[in-house]
Amino acid sequence: MDGHFVPNLTIGPPVVKCLRRGTRLPLDCHLMIENPDQFIPAFVDAGADWISVHQEACIHLDRTLHHIRDHRAQAGVVINPSTPVEMLSEVLDIVDYVLVMSVNPGFGAQKFIPNSLHKMRKLAEIRAQRGLNFRIEVDGGISLDTVAEVVRAGAEILVAGNAVFGSGDPKINAQRLLKAATEATLQKV
Repeated sequence: MDGHFVPNLTIGPPVVKCLRRGTRLPLDCHLMIENPDQFIPAFVDAGADWISVHQEACIHLDRTLHHIRDHRAQAGVVINPSTPVEMLSEVLDIVDYVLVMSVNPGFGAQKFIPNSLHKMRKLAEIRAQRGLNFRIEVDGGISLDTVAEVVRAGAEILVAGNAVFGSGDPKINAQRLLKAATEATLQKV
């Protein structure tokens, strides 16, 4: 977060670099920033494996997504709650994942926006119709109350902050979310 595209400021490449030293797990960097093209090389050099940019922040989205791929990172595109899925029509064949914001970006612990479920279903439908293979990610308001609906709607990657770290034991909280997500996946079949 850059304090411009969204009101808060958060971690940048130096923190990603420190995290990279401590894990071999993929690092997914969601850039809620203006002019993301300027920062893509720094995030990749710091150790980012996946980089997603907001459709709303990119004047030349196709170019930005190719820029991410040229730096050998997985390319993702993010849409805000008020952005229709149709805005992504021309880039879905070049993205590795689509991140649906289910809250307004910039602050944690917000209430899940139910309309985002429609977006996930629509993306899953488009993916099947066009024979594409992008993954669907969701960020915001993921909790034990929303996780099953989100998974049944088509989300495969879930970002949960407050539900994991808000209160109680993060490990137990994450295990409960994973169990609920797994059960919902089995219900889809």
